[in-house]
This record gives sequence, structure tokens and C-alpha cells, in this order.
Amino acid sequence: MVADSQEIALSELISALSRALDVAEGEPPGHAVRSCLIGMRLAEALGLDPATCSDLFYALLLKDAGCSANSAHMAALFGADDQVAKRTSKVVNWARPFDAFLWSLRTVAPGGSLAERTARLRAIRNEGQVTRSLMQARCYRGAEIARKLGFSEATAEAIRALDEHWDGHGQPHGLRGTDIPVGGRILCLAQTVEVFLRADGPRAAYRVARKRSGEWFDPALIDAMHSFQTDERFWVSLEEPDVSAVEPPDRVLTADDARLDRIAEGFAAVVDAKSPWTHEHCERVCAIALGTAKLMGFEEPALRGLRRAALLHDLGKLSISNRILDKPGPLTDEERNRFRQHPLLAEQILGRVSTFVELAAVASAHHERLDGSGYPRGLAGDALSVPVRVLAVADVYEALTADRPYRPAYTPRDALELMRTDVPQRLDPDAFAALETLTHDQPLGGPGELSGAGPNYTEPR
Repeated sequence: MVADSQEIALSELISALSRALDVAEGEPPGHAVRSCLIGMRLAEALGLDPATCSDLFYALLLKDAGCSANSAHMAALFGADDQVAKRTSKVVNWARPFDAFLWSLRTVAPGGSLAERTARLRAIRNEGQVTRSLMQARCYRGAEIARKLGFSEATAEAIRALDEHWDGHGQPHGLRGTDIPVGGRILCLAQTVEVFLRADGPRAAYRVARKRSGEWFDPALIDAMHSFQTDERFWVSLEEPDVSAVEPPDRVLTADDARLDRIAEGFAAVVDAKSPWTHEHCERVCAIALGTAKLMGFEEPALRGLRRAALLHDLGKLSISNRILDKPGPLTDEERNRFRQHPLLAEQILGRVSTFVELAAVASAHHERLDGSGYPRGLAGDALSVPVRVLAVADVYEALTADRPYRPAYTPRDALELMRTDVPQRLDPDAFAALETLTHDQPLGGPGELSGAGPNYTEPR
């Protein structure tokens, strides 16, 4: 069974989970942590008080909490991998229309015909304030998630102002100068410095920052950065970043069980926002898994652990392009192989949290099957714990009873009939029997019809 968790340092948990936000933005894991170290060094140079530094610390780690809110829109609008588009956009000076146009020209419909690319550029132009709408979705959602996780209003407002610029030409509200919260000003500079630092080193990052002083960035922040721009030890330390030493020591926060549950809920919301086709998937899988487990006699500590695993089981989907997640037709072999790696990312991220090792093993095995035909590792039989078996059954049932881009939802009855063909070879008979009882007492599926599906149905994605 999944054990209950001990109280842990909140910074350990959030810095680990921030890696999921990194990959959703198309950045390498560690982007947010490095940005946090840069931002906290700026705060030190500015002499900010401990309370402000604490708010800033978590804003830096969670700056991309809204990243999934605009992924589907960006992929559909540009006809491109949303993660590639997001990553490349970070080196573009959006204050210059010609630079923004060149980026759009390079980004839309890669490999498409001239007619297709032209049509997409026209659609972007005709949509009007596309940049504003994309950034507004991201910034507002990020602030909302921060509040959901229980962080301060100052932390939320810093995230909401992430893309505002000193000269008033930023997004989403065009705030100017000191109307931008100091946390937002630091977030904007820290993330930009990190991107250029990784590409070309600290000198290049400082040159970009200084060049955009008074436009993107508060000149006072550039002066603060100047005080440590030649501190080679600091820049080298970012190669193996560790945020534990920069959290204000008299304001170190811990996560008890209630807060761990809240954080699991918050990150499930990030995952579910990634695609309009799965906007309630994690939440519904959690409800189905818990209902099934209660009927099977799980005790409270195991239920709590299963709840967290169910909420976080698809964390790795943040690494998958919406061009794959929202594809209306069959996946290519390359796309399928890419998709089948997503449980490994969940395992890697959750496994970085000292008390989440067992939870990580459960969450990452939800696509494994009793006969070894699942993925990503082909585990079988006794290698699959009871919580894994329950989660697998809940995940399949929820996916079948929800609309997907490649098929309508099955009715609860038809979903159960399809699943029955996999019992007991692939799906656990006890978990399936409990699911049948649960759905009989309280239907959990959506509308839809079988549409001629046979025993060899396609594994839901």
C-alpha cells in the first residue's frame, strides 16, 4: 500500500514539482530552480526584507504554474509543437514587431506548404491581440494555481505580472514602471537571464539584460545584477542548483498532510489544463480510484497515498506536445513512443521528493498491465501492487467514458464491457469488480456510444 507521508520542507516539494513546469514550457529541467537562484541573488543585492524574499522565493519556483493554460491554443494556432514555440519565443524581443514577425514566420506549421504557413500567419494576424490572450491565460492561471496551493497574494501577483515590462509594453495589462510588483519585475529578469545564460554564458546574459534596461527591465535591477555579474562562483553554482540555502532561514515553510493534499490538487489542475480533452481527467481518476479502493477495504493512510498518486499520475503529460495529445487521428510510431515515456517523467520528478518514492512508483505504473503488455517498463504480476492495479482500472475507465479527439466517449455500460475483455489477463479482477459495484451505485461516466468497438480496443491515451 502507499504509505502516508511525513511532514517535509515545502521548498523540497515545490522545487521538485517545478521541473514538470519546466518541461511544459519547453525548457530543460532545472530552469525554474536556476531562475530562483538568480532572482534571490537579485533580492539580496536589493536588500529586500525576509517576508518579501519568502514570497519571491515561491513565486520564482512557481512562475510557470500557468504554463499549461495556453498550450492547446498555441499548438492549434501555430500548427506547431507548443513546447518548441514556447522555448524559442523566450529569446525574441516582442517589443520589436519585426522580430516578433520573423519568429512567427519561423515557427508556424514547420514542414507545411507555403499556402498553409501563409494561412496560419493570416489567422494569427486576424485574431488580433493573440499574444495578449495567450499571456493573459498563462499569467492569470499561474496566479490562480499559486493561490490554490496556499501561497500569499504577493506570490500570486508576482506570477501574474511575470511578463509585464518596465516600459509598459509587456503583457497582459501593459503595466508600467513601479506599477509592476517588485516580484514580477524580478521574475521577468531572472527567467530571461537564465535562458540566455544557458545558451551563451553569464556575460551574454548580462549584455541582453543591460540592453533591455528601461524597456523590459527595471534599471535598478540591472544595477543590482551588475554587483554580482563577475561573481564566477555564483554562476558556476547554477550548474548544480540547490535552492535549500536561499530560502529565508527564519521563514522556512513545511508541508504537512493537509498542504501535501492541496499541492497534489493544484498540480493535478495544471496537468488537466494541458488539453481541453482531459480537463477533469486527474480529478475524475482520483474520485474513481478512491471509490474503488474504499470498496476493497483500503484503510485511511493508504487511501490518502492513493489519492495523491491518482492526482499526480499524469504529471509527465506536461512533457508531451499538444500536437500529440490533441491529435484527432492515430499516432505515428514516433509519437506513440514519445507518449509512452510520460510515466517515467512523473517517476523522476516525484522521486526527487524524499517521502514520495513509493508514491512515485505507483503513479508511474498506471499504464502497466498484469500480463506485462503495458508500459513504460512492461511490469507484470506481483510487480504491480494493489494501489497500482486500482489506479490502472480507474484510469482506463475514466479515459473510456470521456470524449477524446479521436473518438466520442463510451457509455459507462459499454466502457465496462470493453474493459471486461482484459480481466483478469491485463486488469485486476478485484479492482474491476469493485469498479462495477461503484458505477452501479453511482454512475461516473459520460455520454457516448460504442460505435462498433470490438474486444481489441485501442488503449486510451
